Amino acid sequence: MSGAHDVAIVGGGIVGLATAHELQRRRPGVRVVVLEKEERVGAHQTGHNSGVIHSGLYYAPGSLKARTCREGYARLLRFCGEHGIPHEVCGKVVVATEPDEVPRLEALAERGADNGLAGISRLGPAGIRDHEPHCEGLAGLHVPQTGIVDYPAMARRLAELVVAAGGEVRTATPAVDLRDDGDATIVVTPSGDVRALAVVTCAGLQSDLVARRTEPDLDLRIIPFRGEYHELVPSARRLVRHLIYPVPDPAFPFLGVHFTRRVDGTVECGPNAVVAFAREGYRKTDVSPREIAGIVAWPGFRRIARRYWRTGLGEYRRSFSRRAFVAALARLVPEIRVEDLRPAGAGVRAQACARDGGLLDDFDIRHAGRVVHVCNAPSPAATASLAIGDAIAARVTDVLH
Repeated sequence: MSGAHDVAIVGGGIVGLATAHELQRRRPGVRVVVLEKEERVGAHQTGHNSGVIHSGLYYAPGSLKARTCREGYARLLRFCGEHGIPHEVCGKVVVATEPDEVPRLEALAERGADNGLAGISRLGPAGIRDHEPHCEGLAGLHVPQTGIVDYPAMARRLAELVVAAGGEVRTATPAVDLRDDGDATIVVTPSGDVRALAVVTCAGLQSDLVARRTEPDLDLRIIPFRGEYHELVPSARRLVRHLIYPVPDPAFPFLGVHFTRRVDGTVECGPNAVVAFAREGYRKTDVSPREIAGIVAWPGFRRIARRYWRTGLGEYRRSFSRRAFVAALARLVPEIRVEDLRPAGAGVRAQACARDGGLLDDFDIRHAGRVVHVCNAPSPAATASLAIGDAIAARVTDVLH
């Protein structure tokens, strides 16, 4: 038995680390250990996203996403200012390029106002060009609260703070099982069992597999969606000042290919959204037959595939054709050309899917006995991480009491 702890947290991404940090803030002296299966913290979704600080524009008012995004936004800015994390609140424009997108754009403005965003301005074609001179559209929104940040640096700093406050962060330590011994929960790892009075699982792409160790009838599965990015070559970076987004398709919890200036001055383009053939399949050649079989066996995935196969084919076309990718980007910035792009990285989004084929549009955090499972925490979880961590810490504090 590898010591006794008050709380063990499975997963060293930004949500797991934020939870540990908030627990220590609430209960100084709490014995907390973070278990991360990779050699470093923030190795998956935290380290493979576009680095955007989301404002709370898109999320249903009253939802957990909306509440934690707005609260987490303010906390994140304070944290970055206090700890010297590179960030900038630069604003973004959301652009309607087709007539049927204009009413959806107006609905977004109303939703943003309902979520407490101030200063959203409606733009005509000339107003769009005032903010982004190379962007064209029928109408747009300027959202001043959106920003950019270095999330991996934030995760590393959170890990340092956890250790400085007396906690542990163990990398290369995967959780292979969870067991209840009557008085505590045992996290089984290859390097020894960890006994804790409470356990929080923030396992991202593996979250459903971990949750099923204590919740065998879990009514959702993670579907991994790979998002592939390109980068503007230096000579083409002049085409984008800050962030340019399309109006999202309301049928999918994805925002469409867009332009993002990052804190290092580069400009990313993307991502698309294709079903990955492995949970951590960052490359097209990453294939896990066992994991594919698990995805296909889930009734919810089969319903999604039947309903949206045409949309899926379009995403795969953009995956294999740079010209198709550029055509999607050119709806926003018509000047862009194939030679302006070069391949960049990719991320894999852990998207929970219900048995009926619905893609969960809100965070899903489940609490049973001494264990709290974070079962669905896609974007804007990084923005909301400190608020999510505080909400989980409150539940865990009740368990410890």
